[in-house]
Amino acid sequence: MRALTGAAHSVDLECGQNICHEGDLCSHLALVTQGSARVFKLAESGREITLYRVEPGECCILTASCMLSGRTFPASATVETDLNAILIPGSQVIRWMSEFETWRRFLWDLLAGRLGDVISLVEEVAFRRMDQRLGEYLASYALNQGPVLQTTHQQIAAELGTSREVVSRMLKDFEQRRLLRLSRGRIELGNPEALRNIGAQCD
Repeated sequence: MRALTGAAHSVDLECGQNICHEGDLCSHLALVTQGSARVFKLAESGREITLYRVEPGECCILTASCMLSGRTFPASATVETDLNAILIPGSQVIRWMSEFETWRRFLWDLLAGRLGDVISLVEEVAFRRMDQRLGEYLASYALNQGPVLQTTHQQIAAELGTSREVVSRMLKDFEQRRLLRLSRGRIELGNPEALRNIGAQCD
């Protein structure tokens, strides 16, 4: 802890603020203490897909890997909710890997978790239909946050790596089947379990 406080400093970032872009050099590693950041891949077409989020007590493992390998950042990151983080210089990140076992274990555990997340994402994109993925996304939101989503079709599309038009079309179909109700910037989920099983219903 003394090494951390001596080498790092705190920073506050606002919701919507860009943290880094694809191709940037990584000079500091941010250890999040409050709020969250979203790490995503952006295509030339403008479509996005969320890779993972960085929550309190975590850091961006892609940033750490870039520091250790000397490579540039392979994705983009933005502040999702107002964020406070401790910024650790890249030179310290590298040095601590050889000096502190607890630091090594912390980063390796994060790496293992993120690798599992990305493999699951690849499986979702490659092997599941978009209606199944959308139904699962909505059902999971209802389970964790409640039956009302304050979001846009574009934001959902960015989560799932598809276009706004595809999401809008599928949501309208779900509404016609009385699984949810749509209004501007708002989705009310009427039957989360049916949404979770939407793939089986559509086969």
